[in-house]
Amino acid sequence: MIAFKQVRYLVPLLALIGLVWLIFGGSSTSKPNSPYTYKKIKKNDAIPRNLPADHISHYDLNKLASTPMAAYNKERVLILTPLAKFLDGYWDNLLKLSYPREQIELGFIVPRTADGDAALRKLEVAVKQVQNPKNTKEPKFAKVTILRQDNEALESQSEKDRHAFKIQKERRAQMAVARNSLLFTTIGPYTSWVLWLDADIVESPRTLIQDLVSHDKPVIAANCYQRYYDNDKKEDAIRPYDFNNWIESDEGLRIASTLGDDEIIVEGYAEIASYRPLMGHFYDPNGDVNTEMQLDGVGGTCLMVKADVHRDGAMFPSFPFYHLIETEGFAKMAKRLGYEVFGLPNYLVYHFNE
Repeated sequence: MIAFKQVRYLVPLLALIGLVWLIFGGSSTSKPNSPYTYKKIKKNDAIPRNLPADHISHYDLNKLASTPMAAYNKERVLILTPLAKFLDGYWDNLLKLSYPREQIELGFIVPRTADGDAALRKLEVAVKQVQNPKNTKEPKFAKVTILRQDNEALESQSEKDRHAFKIQKERRAQMAVARNSLLFTTIGPYTSWVLWLDADIVESPRTLIQDLVSHDKPVIAANCYQRYYDNDKKEDAIRPYDFNNWIESDEGLRIASTLGDDEIIVEGYAEIASYRPLMGHFYDPNGDVNTEMQLDGVGGTCLMVKADVHRDGAMFPSFPFYHLIETEGFAKMAKRLGYEVFGLPNYLVYHFNE
């Protein structure tokens, strides 16, 4: 009778011990059915989180800064280039920039044309030489993204053809779509600055990025010039190239008031004389390179933008926006959002001369 009572109490006790072992001991030796690895809940966690490890990334954009001391603060710079052709001078100049390469991301968008195919092949070779894991001689870029353009693009990329007045609305609409695709694909929650750099820029100061961010402006453009040989004077000379950096004029506003909703003003052409002051004509070879001037329109040859300007919605309109389009439309959009736009008339970068 005594033995029966002992067995009666022993069975529930053994069952209880087995249950405790399954809960606290079995999980350490058996594999879970889930393919995920679960984080161990810390003692101070307020809420248990049964989530896969590293499943959610948290970014506090309030702590993301765009400062005049970007290199010192290790701020990430995204350099974006629509690339219809590959120039060795562009790539060599890019590699000479003194900003810490590990804080630079590169983004390219290449059109689906014969020239684009050739440019892509050369670009991939150049990128692989720098980013090769076996290459320990020089630092690598933090990230490189190459996109193929999914919208139409001009077949001919010669300077004469792409700057013909009659195709400007079509060309710039295509460029705006390409720029937006590139921007929206590559900008990240850690991007502080976006530098738009034309694929034809073959010469700039090595400190280009540091120089532009030091002004601490939401949008700031360098003055794009071109080197050439003056046959009359028999000497090397320079001339303004980018005429999309301008200040609005009364005549420009008057012309805009006469246009239909779908019409645009394109600057730098005799067909539309807006008499807008062009930054290209304000260059003073003896002037201070840090001289600033406020602008109403900008070009995309060399344009530094605080990333928050883009995050707030300033993009490149592919449609007439206050009778402006692409980069000039971007400047108008940025100003409508409350940002000021500036240019550096005495700070030169140089465009390839065909």
